[in-house]
Amino acid sequence: MTAGARPPVLVVGGGPVGLTVANLLAARGVRVVLVERNATTSDEAKAISLDDESLRTLDAAGLAERVLEIVVPGTGTRYYDRKGRALFHARGPQAYRLGFPFKNQFAQPELERVLLAALTARPEAEVRFSTELVAFSQDGEGATAQLRVIGEDSASPLRVAFVLGCDGGRSTVRELCGIGMTGTSHEQVWLVADTTGDHHDERYGMHRGTPGRPTVIVPGRGGRCRYEFLLRPGEGEKGAKPDYETVRRLVAPYRTLGREEIERCTAYTFNAVVADRWRHGSALLLGDAAHMMPPFAGQGLNSGVRDAANLAWKVAEVWHGRAGTGLLNTYEAERRAHAEATVRFSERLGEVVMTTSRRRALARDVAARALLRVPAGRRWLTEMRYRPTARHAGGLVIGRHPLTGTQLPQPSVLVPPSLRARPLDATLGNGLALLGVDLPDEAWQRVDGPAWRSAAWPVRRVDVALGDRLPRPAPGRRAVADADGRLEAALRAARGRFVLVKPDRYIAAVFSPAEAAGVAARLRALLDRPAQAAPETPED
Repeated sequence: MTAGARPPVLVVGGGPVGLTVANLLAARGVRVVLVERNATTSDEAKAISLDDESLRTLDAAGLAERVLEIVVPGTGTRYYDRKGRALFHARGPQAYRLGFPFKNQFAQPELERVLLAALTARPEAEVRFSTELVAFSQDGEGATAQLRVIGEDSASPLRVAFVLGCDGGRSTVRELCGIGMTGTSHEQVWLVADTTGDHHDERYGMHRGTPGRPTVIVPGRGGRCRYEFLLRPGEGEKGAKPDYETVRRLVAPYRTLGREEIERCTAYTFNAVVADRWRHGSALLLGDAAHMMPPFAGQGLNSGVRDAANLAWKVAEVWHGRAGTGLLNTYEAERRAHAEATVRFSERLGEVVMTTSRRRALARDVAARALLRVPAGRRWLTEMRYRPTARHAGGLVIGRHPLTGTQLPQPSVLVPPSLRARPLDATLGNGLALLGVDLPDEAWQRVDGPAWRSAAWPVRRVDVALGDRLPRPAPGRRAVADADGRLEAALRAARGRFVLVKPDRYIAAVFSPAEAAGVAARLRALLDRPAQAAPETPED
C-alpha cells in the first residue's frame, strides 16, 4: 500500500501538544488530520515556559528558528524568601546543554499560531477547526472515527490508522476509551493575569514565597508580563473572570495597571493526576489527556512535548510499515515513570515554595541558606538537581550501561570536510543513529553484517573522535570530532563502545563490538514485537 493510500493519523486537539505531534508526524511523511472543536487556536492564558528539550524537539520538525523568534531566551527561575529577599537563581545543569536556552518564556497564543502556520503549510497535513470527535470504533487495522462539525446534527466517518488524544484534561479520547485518572485535585484558587506595557525586563521567572501572598512573575517579550497570585477565601472562584479592581490591587505592588493593559485574566485550580493507562488499541494519550500537574515547575506543556517526541517517531515507523505495532507499547513504558515523578515534584515544589505557612516558609528559607553555604548544596539548588531526571528504564532500552536510557546532550561538533562547528543533531538525522566512540575500523565490521543490515530501517553510522583529534570519514559512515570539550564530557564513559541513539535522542544501548550481534537481535525483537502484545480492545 502506498503512503497516499494509507489512512491518516487522527490528532484530536489543536493545542501546543497536538500541533507539535502533528508537525513531527508530517515531517516524517505521515498523513495527518488534526481536529479541534474550537473555531481557532486558543487565546487563553495557559502555558508560558518552554525548556531546552522542547526546543530540541521542535527543531526536529524544522520549527526551532521560528519559535525562537517569539520566546525570551530565559535564564531559569529566581526564588525569593518570605520577606521578598532573593534566595537563589536556578539556571539548570549547563547552559545550552541540549543546544538551546534552558528555559524560555513565551505567550501560548503566539506559539500556537506559529505551530499552526507550519502545519497548514505541510502537504501531509489537514486541519479541521470547529470539528469534534464524537465516537470511534476499532478493529485490527486501525479505527473509524465519527467527526461532527460544530453546529451540525450528524457526524461523518473517517478511517484512520491511529487516534492520538491531545485534547486536554477533559479528553474525549480518554473518556471514549474508558480510561480513568488517578491523583489529587487541589482546591487552592490562583489568579493569572497576562498584562501589557510592563516594565519588567528580567529574562527569568520570579517565585516570591511570601506566605501572605505567594506570587509568580514571568516577564515576556515586548512589555508582556504574567502575574499569578494565590487568592484568599472570598477573593475569587475557579473559572470566574476576576474583576478589574481585584487584579489592579494585586498587581499594585509591582506596577500601575490600566484596564486596557490586561490582555487575559482568569482564576483556576490545578490537578495532579495521571491516566491509568495511555494506550487503548490504536488510541494513545498525550499531554494533559495523559497527565496533569501543578504549574510551579513549569513542566506541564514540556511533559506533553516529551510525549510527542517519544511517540511521533514510533507511530511514523509503524505507519510506514517499518516496525510492528508492539513498538507503541514502549511509549508508556518510557514516559510514564518520569511523568509521574514530575507530577509529584510539581506538587512538592508548590507546597514548599508557595506555602502560606509562616513556620514552613521560615524552615524553607533557613534550609536553603544552609545549603547555599556548601558547594554541593549550592549546585543542588542552582543547577536544579532536585528535579526528576528523564531516563528510560523500560521500553526500547538494551543493557545496563550507565548512559543507557539517558538523553544524549547536543554539543557542537566538527564535521568534515569544512570542519565548521555544527549542532550534533544535524549529523544524527531523524532515525536511529549508531555512534562509534573512538573505535577502529575493524570494530565497525561487527555492525556491517546481515544482523545490522536487516534491522527494521537504516541506521545512520557516525564515527566519533574524542579529544583534540580530527574526525575520520570512512565509506558508509559520517564522522564528527569534539569542538569544545562537551562531546568528550558526554561520551567519555562510552569510549571504545557503540552508542545506539533513538530518534528522540535518548540512548537505547551502549555496547562493545563483541556484543553487536546480540544487541541487533534484541533491537529487531523490540521493533517487530507482535501486535497482540498491545492492550486488548474491548468490544464496542
